[in-house]
Amino acid sequence: MKKVIQPILIILIIVLGYLVVESIMRPIRFQRLVEEREQATIEKLKDIREAQKAYKDVYKRYTGSFDTLEMFLRNDSFTVTKAIGTIPEEWLEELGLEKAREKAIKEKVIVRETSKRSVLDSLFGLEYPISNMKYVPYTNNEVAFDIESSEVRTSSNLMVQVVEVKAYYDDLLEGLNKQLVVNYKDEKSRLTGFPGIKFGSLEEGALTGNWE
Repeated sequence: MKKVIQPILIILIIVLGYLVVESIMRPIRFQRLVEEREQATIEKLKDIREAQKAYKDVYKRYTGSFDTLEMFLRNDSFTVTKAIGTIPEEWLEELGLEKAREKAIKEKVIVRETSKRSVLDSLFGLEYPISNMKYVPYTNNEVAFDIESSEVRTSSNLMVQVVEVKAYYDDLLEGLNKQLVVNYKDEKSRLTGFPGIKFGSLEEGALTGNWE
C-alpha cells in the first residue's frame, strides 16, 4: 500500500508545485504581453497624431476618415524653403540678425530656394506602410482605430477643431486571459476614464494621449 501511495503523493506534489508556479507566472506573462501590445499601439497612435497635425496645418481642420488621411499622406506635399548662402559676420555684428538677414536677401548674398516634398516623405519616409496605419496592432488588420473629428465652441465663444482616435482593450488584448483582461480594463477605466488607449478629445482642443 505504501508503495502505491508514495508515487501518488509525488505526482500530487509536482502538480501542486506546477499550479503554484503557474498562478505566479500567469499574471507576469499577461503583463508582459499587455505592455508589448500597448507600446505598439501607442507608437501607431503617435504616427496618426502627427499625420492629423500635418493635415490640419494644410486644411485648417482634422479629418475623421482614414481614407482621407491616407490620400493626404500619399498625394499632398509641403513647400520647403531652403536658404543658400551665409550672412557675413560683420553684418550680424553691425545690424543684428533680422536686419542682416534682410540685407543679405536683398543683395542676394542669401538666395531662397523653394521645392516640394511629399507629406509622407517629410513625416515618416517613403517606405512607411500607410495602408496599415488605421489598424489596431495584434488584430490581424481586422480592427481599425475609432476616429472622429468635429469642432466645438469654447467658453470664449471660439470654434475649435477637435479629433479623437482610440483603440479598445477588448480588441487590443483579444486572445489573452479573459478574466485578467476584464480586471485590467476595469483598472485602466478607473485611472484614465477610458477602457483602452486614445489621444485627443471631442470636447476640447487637446491632442494629449491618455498614456501621457
